[in-house]
Parts: sequence; structure tokens; C-alpha cells
Amino acid sequence: MKTTLLSDTAFENIADSTSSFSCHFHDTYTIGLTHHGMFTSLHEHKITQAYERSARIINPGEIHGGDSHAWQYTNFYPSIELLSTLYEQMYGEKKMPIFEKHIIQDDELYARLLLFFQAVYANETELLLESKLIDALSYLIAHYAHQTSPYPFTCKDSKGISMAVEYIHDNIASDISLDALAGTAKVSKYHFLRLFKNHTGLTPHQYIIAERICKAKTLVLEGESLSLAGLHAGFSDQSHFIRTFRKIYGYSPKTLLQKSNFILYT
Repeated sequence: MKTTLLSDTAFENIADSTSSFSCHFHDTYTIGLTHHGMFTSLHEHKITQAYERSARIINPGEIHGGDSHAWQYTNFYPSIELLSTLYEQMYGEKKMPIFEKHIIQDDELYARLLLFFQAVYANETELLLESKLIDALSYLIAHYAHQTSPYPFTCKDSKGISMAVEYIHDNIASDISLDALAGTAKVSKYHFLRLFKNHTGLTPHQYIIAERICKAKTLVLEGESLSLAGLHAGFSDQSHFIRTFRKIYGYSPKTLLQKSNFILYT
């Protein structure tokens, strides 16, 4: 039986990556372990090296990319709701924990997260899985969440840009024009381009592509074919979808079909 705490949470386990990852973001947290090899991370305009037995933490919306060399890693993408609920159970107020440290060299954290990942891939019982999940994340929050944001999560963008971002999410599979985005934000196209880049760290095109790739990945993990997943995420050209996916995740979307390495809790 699968735990509801991890509903719609994706996991990935990669044995050997030597790839470049173009800058992108996630609406969830990214929490992962480097087992072997090295990852040079570009995170919020800073370069950090991730070595063996380190944890890698990315807050929702943070821009990141990088380069890997013989990198063996495991990631999962827990929701804001999950981390905020656990924070509330620990401290009595529901807030979104913010992790300032991106790469964490902490043997205890590594060991707890590793036990949790092993439980996930071994398909252990709900009780055991939830216990290891809470054990790992509560340690992470207690030791490394030195800041919080209000919950529900409020976007740091101005109201106009927030409306444009919502428009993108609602129309991700459609052909989104600059006229429509600027009109939604109620500013000129010139000002919209400048404001959007300042607030998100990406151009509107880069942001839309990142959202489409994220949606396509979820659709494939849910069982949709590669061709339909790309189409339903807004890619009319299958080869463009595959190339772009590889640039962001460092592996082909076909790799997602290896069910032993990729899990989506539903």
C-alpha cells in the first residue's frame, strides 16, 4: 500500500550521468543524494560542487542547472504541502521551510535519506515508509530550515507577473504569445520581458519550456506514451521535445520507461 503523504511525488535513481543540465526550476522541492561521482551545480547564480555522500536541496522555484561527471544520484520531488505540514507538526505553525544551504555534507542526513530511498525502491510497508520519510525530513528541517515563508506559498512576483505565470500554467499545452502574457500582466511587451526575467530569472520562453518538460515527465510517469506526453505538454515536434528534455534532465525521456528507476506515487 502506498502512502498518501507522497501522492504525485516523483523519484529518480540514476546510476551514471555525465551530462549538462540547462537552467530550469520545479514547483516542488528537490531533495537528492550524490552517491558517487561529482556534480557541478549552478544554483541561483552560484557554482557549488556536490561530492560523494552529500545531499542536494533546492527550494521551489529556484533556478538551477549544472554539469555531472560519473554522477550516481537519487532524487525526489516532495510537495510544498508535505514539507509545510511536517513543519507544522514540529513547530505548531504551518509555514513553508526554506533551506539556505544547497549542498549539505552531513553523514547523518545522508544516512537517513538513503534509508528512506531504499524503502521506496524496495516497496516497503506504508508504516515503515512513512516512518523513514518523517525521520529524514524532520532531521533536514530541524537542522537546515533556518528561514520560512508564509503558507500557502505566495509567489514573490508582482501581481501582474503572478497572473502571467498562472496564465502559463493554465495554457501550457497551447501556443502562448507575448501579446497574451503582456496583456494578462497589463504592461507593455517591453516592460513585461524585463519584469519577468527580473522576477523569475528566466525569459518567458525558457520558463514555458521548463514547465512543459515538467508536465511531460509527469505524464510519461503516469503511463502516457512519449509522443502523446510531448504533444499534451505543448510540443508539436517530437524531436524538439526529446532534445529539450535531455538538456534539462540529462537523460532521454525514454529512460523514464525504466520503471525500476523511476517512480510516481499516485
